[in-house]
Amino acid sequence: MYSEKVMDHFTNPRNVGEIENASGVGTVGNAKCGDIMRIYFDIDENQVIRDVKFKTFGCGAAVATSSMATELVKGKTIYEALEVTNKAVMEALDGLPPIKVHCSLLAEEAIHAALWDYCEKQHITIEGLKKPKSDIGEEEPSEEY
Repeated sequence: MYSEKVMDHFTNPRNVGEIENASGVGTVGNAKCGDIMRIYFDIDENQVIRDVKFKTFGCGAAVATSSMATELVKGKTIYEALEVTNKAVMEALDGLPPIKVHCSLLAEEAIHAALWDYCEKQHITIEGLKKPKSDIGEEEPSEEY
């Protein structure tokens, strides 16, 4: 059912925890399944994500997508992080069962929420960044799957 990479990121999640005085924090959830994901960014003066942590309450796929998402944005600029999609998270994990695709949407939205928080704190804008939703429904557009 789950790939080896999903199981690895679930049983050995990377970057778990919190960052005190984070540059940006994003929290999103899915009321239908109960998953809640929070991502913390420490962003340097060059707008590079020097550290990232997460805390997730949810199923194994939610933990695995959170873990992989942090790995995909660590060391990237805020602009590169904006380009990390749910599809990229799923591909990096060698796929997810269709019923768990919403977990990858949570990961993408949590990244965007943390970037939004950073932008608000810094009084800047990132072209293409939209105000994040706090509740990600499972009726998300299917073209990203």
